[in-house]
Amino acid sequence: MLETRGADRDAGLMTDSPATGETTLRMDAAALNAFLARAFPEADPAAMPRVTGATPGRVALVQATASRNLRPGGVISGPTLMTMADTAAYALILAHIGEVAMAVTTSLTIHFLRPCAPGDLHAEATLLRLGRRIGTCDVLMWTEGPGRAAAKATVAYAIPDGVSP
Repeated sequence: MLETRGADRDAGLMTDSPATGETTLRMDAAALNAFLARAFPEADPAAMPRVTGATPGRVALVQATASRNLRPGGVISGPTLMTMADTAAYALILAHIGEVAMAVTTSLTIHFLRPCAPGDLHAEATLLRLGRRIGTCDVLMWTEGPGRAAAKATVAYAIPDGVSP
């Protein structure tokens, strides 16, 4: 049975043990990639972000970019970064609640920190809070290394009724 660090179920990150703060995964990277392929069958698999790792409280993704992802000036476009942030958050929430297609974005706030150079776009999403109805995470994105982040987003997802985190 899952417990929370707070006094009530919505007070904090869902954990196996309040002392360790560890969360339980319901989907690994392979299961997340398979689900995303099924959920978005029209998407070009070569253009889709790919989950490269899933651990309790975190997921990592990578997306190959091409000229279609660039804006004038030759840097990765804002819509590409926002899509990556949303996909990373979706993968992170699903990793913890299971295959729930109707978990939906409720908010996405992004800060563009520097121009994002062309190349493989990486994202690391970190779970901030997972309650009964809302899951919130931070997503850091880069092409030149995590020490040179191009953007950071905070994303919240609504969790459908009847789903137990």
